[in-house]
Amino acid sequence: MSRKVTTSPTTRESTMRFSTEQIHAGAEPDPVTGAILTPIYQSTTYVQPSVDAYLSKGYSYSRSGNPTVRALERRLARLEGGADGTCFATGMAAIQAVMLAFLNGGDHCIVSDVVYGGTYRFATKVLSRFGVTFTFADTSDPKNVERALRDNTRLILTETPANPTMKLTDIAAVSEIARKRSIPHAVDNTFLTPYYQRPFELGANLAIHSTTKYLDGHNATIGGAVVSRTAEQDAALRFMQKSAGIIMSPFVAWLTLQGCKTLSVRMERQSANALAVAEFLESHPKVETVRYPGLASFPQRELARRQATGFGAMLWFEVRGGLAAGKRLMDSIRVWSLAENLGSVESLVTHPVTMTHSDVEEAERRRVGITDGLVRLSVGLEDVEDLIAALDEALAQV
Repeated sequence: MSRKVTTSPTTRESTMRFSTEQIHAGAEPDPVTGAILTPIYQSTTYVQPSVDAYLSKGYSYSRSGNPTVRALERRLARLEGGADGTCFATGMAAIQAVMLAFLNGGDHCIVSDVVYGGTYRFATKVLSRFGVTFTFADTSDPKNVERALRDNTRLILTETPANPTMKLTDIAAVSEIARKRSIPHAVDNTFLTPYYQRPFELGANLAIHSTTKYLDGHNATIGGAVVSRTAEQDAALRFMQKSAGIIMSPFVAWLTLQGCKTLSVRMERQSANALAVAEFLESHPKVETVRYPGLASFPQRELARRQATGFGAMLWFEVRGGLAAGKRLMDSIRVWSLAENLGSVESLVTHPVTMTHSDVEEAERRRVGITDGLVRLSVGLEDVEDLIAALDEALAQV
């Protein structure tokens, strides 16, 4: 893809396009040695030239900032087109920082009714203890967001496509609702990445990532990031990063910098594989339901085409025979690994009810469509013929 990226929502377009930026943005050759890769600055502290020149080199203590991590933050900001980025220890730390930065006791937050189980857990089991209230709304209909608004609503958090049901939120419509009330709209952009989906161009204020997923892409790290539309929003997040100590390590940042360099290539191949897998499953007599935004049968197909330039590599299906049949498939399949995580070069199969969404109450799971028999697939880079053959073989046994 030859899309140009913007350096911020208010500046001119960069002269470089996405695949060039994903390799070069935020990093320069080491000025001391000329090393082409950003060094791993594995240092706790930084010697200051004098009291009067404190922070003249920009760093004091690695909880407040690290040069390797800073290179990744700059790269992600460029790729998303935001003012700046802040990296965190995990994807959940990024979610936590957004909520802590923009919510106080007594505030209200609207969250998509289908989100990663950890987001639901942090909201309902942690922040609710401190007087923050949440409405988990079906944000696929913007009218539900309007109906959920209260005088004390201070944040709207949407996840699109949603994990694991793939339900979409109209980012532009929800962002317009938020703008009229001066409420930040945060979008979890983990599934599609800035290569396929551009939240800032659709009016959002914050783009959240579990860098563990597609940005790393190799099952090698745990990390998170938030890119902000404005410097003021980034400063609020950076304060939480420092205050709570939820920092990314230099080595994780270094590995993620390398993973980013192949993001566009991986996304295109994995998305092509996912479409082929989805088409195979949809035609299989033992499969009850398939949901993938690239299928003509996807209920929000028009929105998927309108607000993103690709469909990603996540999908789900249900086997005829329900939970028992689904378990047999997941326990016996080869090539696909039964594991949590997504976005890696390896293809993964996950049972959300047991794994990623086990902390969501059963009644709530059923309400939002996370059924016991739902099988989530994260499609990797393997030869798609092998992926389909493995599914076909496993389906023959159920």
